[in-house]
Amino acid sequence: MIQPQIVDGNLLDQEVEVIVNAWNRNIIPWWLLLPQGVSGAIKRKAGLQPFFELGRMGAIPLGGAVKTSAGRLPFKAIIHVAGISMWWRSSKQSIQGSVISAMSLVNQHSFQSVAFPIIGAGTGGFGEEGALDLMVEALASLDSPATVTLVRFRPRAFSG
Repeated sequence: MIQPQIVDGNLLDQEVEVIVNAWNRNIIPWWLLLPQGVSGAIKRKAGLQPFFELGRMGAIPLGGAVKTSAGRLPFKAIIHVAGISMWWRSSKQSIQGSVISAMSLVNQHSFQSVAFPIIGAGTGGFGEEGALDLMVEALASLDSPATVTLVRFRPRAFSG
């Protein structure tokens, strides 16, 4: 049973080996899309290399996951999950399937730590609390030696 740490902050600021990108089914070429939210932040900081790799992988089943390099980011890899359907909506099955698929890759590659955004909460339209509850439920059914962090995005407060 995995008991994740839940934090408020920025996915890209986490001190982990691998991060998860809330992606799509990878059917529409990434360069035709304007990545938003997590994907947009990753593209800005990592550069295009992970997305070039992602583009060569073809379609990802809904709830599936694939691994790419981390580009310019300080992580060992990025795991991209298909958390939304072709209609840009998330569901219980797509959110929980994404968590299970990502953790399978974490275990397969012996990563010691992983940080997830709240899958399906943004573009997927599921809502943060509902999506978070589904992710925690999916993790409770899994075993892994890796530490798991779930990151509720909160922009840094402006102090000035």
